[in-house]
Amino acid sequence: MRYRYQLIILGTTGQLSDEIISLFSDTVKDLQMLQDAFTTITEHNFSKDYTGKQPAFAIYFGDKEGSFTNLDIVDRLITDGTSILPVFYNSFSKEIPKSLENQNGLLYDSTKNAKIVNLALESFGKLRNTRKVFISYKRDESSSVAIQLFEALEKNNFDVFLDTHSIKQGEPFQQELWHRMADCDVIVLLNTPGFLTSRWCKEEIAEASATQIGVIHLIWPNHKLENTSEVCFPILLKELDFEPNTFINKDISKLVSGIVNQIVEEVESVRARNLAARQDNLITEFISIAQKHKKTLNLQPERFITEDLDNDTRRIFFPLVGIPQSIDCNQSANLKHEITEFNVEEVYLIYDDVRIREKWVKHLDWLNEYLVVKTIKKQEFDKWLQMN
Repeated sequence: MRYRYQLIILGTTGQLSDEIISLFSDTVKDLQMLQDAFTTITEHNFSKDYTGKQPAFAIYFGDKEGSFTNLDIVDRLITDGTSILPVFYNSFSKEIPKSLENQNGLLYDSTKNAKIVNLALESFGKLRNTRKVFISYKRDESSSVAIQLFEALEKNNFDVFLDTHSIKQGEPFQQELWHRMADCDVIVLLNTPGFLTSRWCKEEIAEASATQIGVIHLIWPNHKLENTSEVCFPILLKELDFEPNTFINKDISKLVSGIVNQIVEEVESVRARNLAARQDNLITEFISIAQKHKKTLNLQPERFITEDLDNDTRRIFFPLVGIPQSIDCNQSANLKHEITEFNVEEVYLIYDDVRIREKWVKHLDWLNEYLVVKTIKKQEFDKWLQMN
């Protein structure tokens, strides 16, 4: 690709910034993206390696003593319109320079490393900007904990689906529930003793398995994890993980803050890993069906698919996790201009339409008549590839 993505590390650096750089590299590997498509820039190589014409995301680590560095670089990045994330520890006004006072800072604690990395990848368009989580639970066993997690995840900038809070009156309940699940990144499942006795809870597990959505299982004390086929990340809860004298009363039970922070951190981590798995599923099925129709497709290192056409041009297919939005079409259209080594004629988004509400699928079909970037439903891969 023409662009390299620039992760810029500034301010008072040290162990924390080193951990962020290492985690960023590991996450890029998990997402199966080219390591050399990204470059890390510090004050030492900024003048040599930075270019304002390539996408960049900067992290400015604050100083507890108010001793600010790299202010000239910060001014340059602000002029270039680069996104800058100030990270502070106690006081934003004391630890972050005045030139960054209009930026939305992040109060740091040990659970925030994955969030910082994910914010950078979101800025680069490598993770969805939407941060959607689905909480699955049995109302008469874990409503109080479900609401507690809803509030904690919302506070951490997740768009959280909780049926009692998220479905408008007048909407078809079950259709909207499946629709929201199809568009989420992670499911947090409150696996209480009676969870699997509910028909709807069982169906939610089946849906997660069918769509390969990662599930964080919170397994209640004195209960065990049943055999599951979905992508599963278990957390075994103990009675000590609940606030004193609340575990025995399901109407008021609450988790202690430490375990809540652990769950939020795990959601951040699973989100990136799960994206790669679901993209792989789409890519593998699309290429497999194409081969059946004697088409030669190539998977590029940047995780998009190309097909050579007869007139020395190419089609490009981008695998999309979740429900296609207009912003996805715009970003894909922009990528067409960035990919200079290909003479791109057509751009498509491929997506899994299972459980997406019919009215939304019809809307996407209608948009195909007007937008440059088209969408192809997973259920129609075979038909489309046969006809095109």
